[in-house]
This record gives sequence, C-alpha cells and structure tokens, in this order.
Amino acid sequence: MTRLKNPIYCQLNDKLRELIRGGEFKAGDKFPAEREIGERFGVSRVTANKAVSHLVAEGVLEFKKGVGTFVRGGVLDYDLAALVSFTDKARSAGKEPSTRVLRFGTVPAAQAGAETLGALRVQPHDQLYYVERLRLADRVPVILERRHIVARFCTGLDKEAVKGSLYAALTQGLKLEVAGADEVIRAVAIRDADARLLQIPNGTAGLLVTSVGYLSGGVPLWRELTLYRGDAYEFHNRLGPIQAARPAAGVLLDLSRTKR
Repeated sequence: MTRLKNPIYCQLNDKLRELIRGGEFKAGDKFPAEREIGERFGVSRVTANKAVSHLVAEGVLEFKKGVGTFVRGGVLDYDLAALVSFTDKARSAGKEPSTRVLRFGTVPAAQAGAETLGALRVQPHDQLYYVERLRLADRVPVILERRHIVARFCTGLDKEAVKGSLYAALTQGLKLEVAGADEVIRAVAIRDADARLLQIPNGTAGLLVTSVGYLSGGVPLWRELTLYRGDAYEFHNRLGPIQAARPAAGVLLDLSRTKR
C-alpha cells in the first residue's frame, strides 16, 4: 500500500515552524500575512490560512484582531523529540537565559541514593558531580534542576562551565558524544523550598522530569530530577497516523495508593 504524504498545509506548518525556530521571526515579531506566505511557498491563500490557523491553535502564533498575526511569547516550548539546550530554547523564544548555580561539587555515588546508583551503573565509591541549578528566562526562575553526572567521563568540568549550557559544556568543551536520554514526566505540586526558589505559591502545579542521559553505546552519563513551572512551559508534539497498539511507553499509576 502506498503511504500518503502529509497534507500540503501540514508540510507548510513545518516550514513556517522552522522560520521561527531558525530565528528569522522571534517572539513578538509580526508574522507574514497569508498573501506573503502564499507567494513565498507557492501555495494558495486558503492553504496558508489553514496552516497559520493551526499554528495559532497550537500556541505558536497569536492573532490580534485588526493588527495581524504575531509570534507568541510568554511560554517556553518543551521539545519531546530531542535534547534541546535551555539556553537555545529561551533565546529562540525571545527571552534572555541565565543560570544560578546553587550547588556544584563531587560526591561519592553512595550519597546519591540507590535509584541513581542503579541508573548510572556505578559503584558506591565512584565519584559523581552533583549540580543544582536554577534556570531563569528574563530573570524569572522557570526550572530547578538537580543532576548527578559520572565524574570519570567529565574530567575538568567546573562551576564556571555549568553556568551556561551544560549540553554545550559536555559536547563542545569535553567532546563527549551524547546519544540521547530516557525521560519520565509527571505532574506534581511544587512545595516548600522548591516553590520559594521558583518564586511561586506553595503547592503550585508543575512538572517533574526524571531523566537519564546516555553517551553513544548506551553508557549512562547523568541522572537528573528537574522541576518545571507549570505556568512557564507548554509541551508540544506531533503525532503520526493511527497505528495498531504497541506496548505502552508510559505507566498508569495506581491512584488508590496515592497519599491524600
């Protein structure tokens, strides 16, 4: 059976999204009108209108009556398909990224706990870097990150290096080949000291991302537990066509055992 191509407006959606991600249009910029889009990409105004309408519905663009369509700011897009630097993501959204390093140093793996020990496949006496960072966009704290990194792969990593993009420090500074990460995303209530650091009311809804990053060959490099402010992030993903059921990638929690 011949696989059908994505509709033209979906293909146009991808091209328009790339204009924004590539920096041609930043948050707050006025987006081209349907006529301009049609001329640039060789499509009808109807197709251009449909593509723009979908991007408005997704929250990428914002329509202002009587004024035009603008690239939306205000929230950050969490990429579900690839590892993307917070620094790059914030800048692409028209925000100025900054980092406050709360803690940095080495600890014996035994102090990191059994889950981290197992996930990183290290021995209790092995050394790990522990990095705790507050990530800010336009001086507003949006992410609280706690990460253990296997020290033997990162000789020379220092506090100065983790003030910016950690991915850049690992791949460009230390020349490591990061292959990807496994993530689990859960809704949580952010409380107490964490809420104070993120400057939100106690109990505010947020997202907890537990992640294990790998070098090429499937060698564990880091484990992190990172809190995201619920009012600062949106998760966007594009699903493919309907398929037959496969083993679930997620886990349905037993709510009867959840503390109330």
